[in-house]
Amino acid sequence: MISLVPSWANRYADYWDSIKRRNLWLINLRYGAVVMLCGFLVSSAYILRLKFSGSQILALIIINILILLYNLVFHWSWRFVKNETGSFNPLHFSLLQMIFDLTALYLIVYYTGSIETPLFMLFVFHMIIGSLILPGIVIYTVATIIVFIFNLIIFMEYAGTIPHQFIGGLLLEPLYKNFNFILAYDVVFIFVIFISVFLTNHIASQLYRLEQQLLESFEKLKAAETEKQKYVIGIVHEIKTPLTAVHSYLDVVLNKIVGPIDEKIEERLSRAKIRSKEAIDMINDVVRVSRLRLLDEITYDEIELNEVIIPLIKKQSVNLRIKQIMLSLFDGRTKKKNIKGDKFLLEIAFSNLIGNAVKYVGSKGQIEVDMMDNEEDVEIEICDNGIGIPSDDIGKIFTDFFRASNIKDKSYEGTGLGLSIVKQIIERHGGSISVSSPSKLGCDERPGASFILKIPYR
Repeated sequence: MISLVPSWANRYADYWDSIKRRNLWLINLRYGAVVMLCGFLVSSAYILRLKFSGSQILALIIINILILLYNLVFHWSWRFVKNETGSFNPLHFSLLQMIFDLTALYLIVYYTGSIETPLFMLFVFHMIIGSLILPGIVIYTVATIIVFIFNLIIFMEYAGTIPHQFIGGLLLEPLYKNFNFILAYDVVFIFVIFISVFLTNHIASQLYRLEQQLLESFEKLKAAETEKQKYVIGIVHEIKTPLTAVHSYLDVVLNKIVGPIDEKIEERLSRAKIRSKEAIDMINDVVRVSRLRLLDEITYDEIELNEVIIPLIKKQSVNLRIKQIMLSLFDGRTKKKNIKGDKFLLEIAFSNLIGNAVKYVGSKGQIEVDMMDNEEDVEIEICDNGIGIPSDDIGKIFTDFFRASNIKDKSYEGTGLGLSIVKQIIERHGGSISVSSPSKLGCDERPGASFILKIPYR
């Protein structure tokens, strides 16, 4: 199989995809050409009052039917063409389409007057399209063949070797025997053909090369981002070590292991302990985000949702009892199918959402965790009647380090990274997450918030 692929495009799937998209574009365009040829025949007869012979009309109708038939074959076979350099690929498919189209166009041009019909300029249109897809040497070869065959037809008509198909009403008299007319039109035709090929192919090649350069630059940026994330993990891990030590020392002092301490000092040390814990949590979140972004793949195991959610709810039992929060779990799934995913990452996501609900719901609040199944995914809603989320903050809530405006001046601890991590985890599993406030449990004083997650089974 002759390779039509430029040497610089062998390694790029995006190049193949763009060629394949243009092949489909040509197929769809060909359906329009069939309709236009039908319109040409009808308008020529009833509006322009052109006179075709019976053989001309029959030939044009047969040609149009054949175009439709081979286009249906192309449309069916398009999906089976593989993006492989050494076999029949989208470039070969493009060339095959062009051969069929040019053959049909030669017949149309011949039966509508050859040099006398304005339709012969459609060859230029085909060359422009071909120049966007095929390599330079191929399209120049095709252009040369087009010019040769077209000249062969018009000069064979001039010499009387083949009959001329005259259209009555288009010209006052036949011009296919007028040498000056033939020469002038032919020179302009050749000039336009090769100039169109040169300009279009040159621009298309430059665009393809720029696209490949952009892809290479993107890969370099991706590699740099990976290195940056690794660097961040290393740095924050080093920062975490002394902070953890400080937190442990504060814990020892506050537990009065080294002896009694003054109440005022104890209060300030307690604040320092809270702040050090907040710093450690922030470092842990940064490490989690960095690790998550470094993952090219995640582990897919069979997971039963209750095995993830119920233990997380039990971990909150002390907080629920202290704050007198009523948390209900409703499993409305009918099939109760397992999902496939990374259990560790999903535990992080659900732990964050349930933990936030407990944190922001307030004393004597209400939380509901509902599970419903659909045909292709499972839907989990975590809903509360807590402080809610201001409408202006809804669109920013999943942004790194963003904290809602109604909690900044209050004593709620947090880094603003939790929901960003949740969103990344759910999207890595092919799912989606959305938020609304007020929730179905909310009221004017306690609007609450509702987070809805959809995770596909596969």
